[in-house]
Amino acid sequence: MTIKIGDRLPAGKLAEFIETETEGCSLGPNTFEVADLVKGKKIALFALPGAFTPTCSAKHVPGYIASAEQFKAKGVDEIWCLSVNDPFVMGAWGREQKATGVVRMLGDGSAIFTKALGMEFDLTERGMGVRSQRYSMLIEDGVVKQLNLEAPGKFEVSNAETLLGQL
Repeated sequence: MTIKIGDRLPAGKLAEFIETETEGCSLGPNTFEVADLVKGKKIALFALPGAFTPTCSAKHVPGYIASAEQFKAKGVDEIWCLSVNDPFVMGAWGREQKATGVVRMLGDGSAIFTKALGMEFDLTERGMGVRSQRYSMLIEDGVVKQLNLEAPGKFEVSNAETLLGQL
């Protein structure tokens, strides 16, 4: 079953590579419960098929980085990039994209959370395994308020501009 507007996010864990050690977060990969991350927050989440892929690197991530202040001005607490990659890859990609401190680069390495959302698609035949569909969503205190799912191979509705326009 695919998640829809009005649904609460399922339980799950996501991993993030932490660049600077802080209280409760050690340097390196840290795993977080999604329910703890979203509690009392407004989150702009965008998900994509893979780190370092052409559309994701050239358009999707840069659009959210460039729009970060506009999201903050509209009450968004955090912007998340979610991909079926491990936290090491997401951390390296975030550094390369200059996303550190702007967009949280969250890995769902085994696609467990992505599958719980019903947002996976299988590219095993093409040698890429199970991936995430491309989408964006606005989450308020764990509840989906907006959802923009792309048609396969498209990049038209999950961009930062569309989600900003829905706030």
